[in-house]
Amino acid sequence: MRAVVLDPSGQLRDTELVKPSPSGRDLLVRVEAVAVNPVDTKQRATDTPRVLGFDVAGVVEETGPECEWFRPGDAVFYAGDITRPGGFSEYHLVDERIVGRKPSTLTFAEAAALPLTTLTAWEGLFDRLGLPEQGAHGTPVLLVGAAGGVGSIAVQLAKLAGLRVIGTASREASAAWVRALGAEGVIDHTKPFRPQLEALGLREVPYVFCLNLVDPNWDPMVDVLAPQGKLCTILPPMGQVNFRPLFDKSAAWCTEYMFTRAMFQTADMVRQHEILTRVADLVDEGRICTTMRSKLAPICAATLSDAFAQLRSGRTIGKICLEGWG
Repeated sequence: MRAVVLDPSGQLRDTELVKPSPSGRDLLVRVEAVAVNPVDTKQRATDTPRVLGFDVAGVVEETGPECEWFRPGDAVFYAGDITRPGGFSEYHLVDERIVGRKPSTLTFAEAAALPLTTLTAWEGLFDRLGLPEQGAHGTPVLLVGAAGGVGSIAVQLAKLAGLRVIGTASREASAAWVRALGAEGVIDHTKPFRPQLEALGLREVPYVFCLNLVDPNWDPMVDVLAPQGKLCTILPPMGQVNFRPLFDKSAAWCTEYMFTRAMFQTADMVRQHEILTRVADLVDEGRICTTMRSKLAPICAATLSDAFAQLRSGRTIGKICLEGWG
């Protein structure tokens, strides 16, 4: 089968690999489309070539003997498991407990834009911050970095939950995208937060969800976080941050790493299957839209290298997807 690997020199390269066979609860998926994420660009080369890719939409080719929910021919989407080979290959093995049915109203490329970012946003908002999935009655939440892949879906989910969504964006094009997705207000995260929030009638917020680099945003986020509030980040700090203001406010800091459940085979690993199934329903009901903003073809090393370069620029809006093997 065709695949794209990160070779020991750190370059993406087209190659041929042996088609795998499913066992246990694994599905063998014929990969139709993939999406790229910042996590892809941060993977380090190893002594042996690695297949990357953590957003897949495709069709079930075979099932392992213990599979319960899927059959050959089912269209699916998922974000995969960082401890296993990734999805930049024609065929891919994945545990069915982290797989959902593909939304029937989306193309494979449109569906591939959603899994990793949707799971990250859903788990961060509802599992980590503990916000209600509906009926939030206008409770404010500040989404820092709202125009990127995770932010684009987090805005929609928070809006559906009934939250008052304030997003951050640093360019007018990205601010317009965030407003179009449903944010009530947008502030610039390259400028002080407090005066911008006060202009929106808010002095502080009880919930902050950081979808961007932690270090440059830490002080302004903690400054506007309400006493006994909650802050969630999807990245760790890269340097030292000042915890004292967080302590003084008796505020909570939690983290969201989408790969945790699969990595540690947690007892609630099936939660990701449940989330993706619910998201597929919301998409097909017209309540959530795909966050794909550009589509490239075919899936190959050259096209993926171009997509990675766009991600590294830090100026992408929404998701970049690739479809077809040429």
